Amino acid sequence: MSECIQLSFAVCRIGIYTCFRGLCCKGPPPPRPEYDLVCIGLTGSGKTSLLSRLCSESPENVVSTTGFSIKAVPFQNAILNVKELGGADNIRKYWSRYYQGSQGVIFVLDSASSEDDLETARNELHSALQHPQLCTLPFLILANHQDKPAARSVQEDLPSLPPLLFCKIMLYLVSLVFEGFLKGF
Repeated sequence: MSECIQLSFAVCRIGIYTCFRGLCCKGPPPPRPEYDLVCIGLTGSGKTSLLSRLCSESPENVVSTTGFSIKAVPFQNAILNVKELGGADNIRKYWSRYYQGSQGVIFVLDSASSEDDLETARNELHSALQHPQLCTLPFLILANHQDKPAARSVQEDLPSLPPLLFCKIMLYLVSLVFEGFLKGF
């Protein structure tokens, strides 16, 4: 008789455990998709500050990137793994080595820079838009530093983009001060 009672208790415990688990423990949430992006732009355009703000880090101690850095930017529905490439003259020639596997491009432009720097940024953007590994990817172009008095408009910043039939381009005027940078994401 005691074996029968023990068996009944065991079956009840299993039944209660199964019901409790079905009601309370729905399992881990499904994994968020991850996308690999490359973030490029000249030195001082605001790439590191942008990524720091997206990762909720303090923008106070931002140091310009030498070489490259990788940050995982979490959003509610996805995770962006962003390779930020330094924008110095001696580093830009190596950008193409980091393009492989990218699923999108963020190009950050300093809209308050000098005319020479703006021309250099246009040339780098044109090169990136025409690169075989990037030409079919979506491009997010952020014209940063719109809070500065010398900031240019879209017509002044990016005239005569080459006609690219396979490239999706989105342009946003942003300033990290005014939170407008989140529109692009």
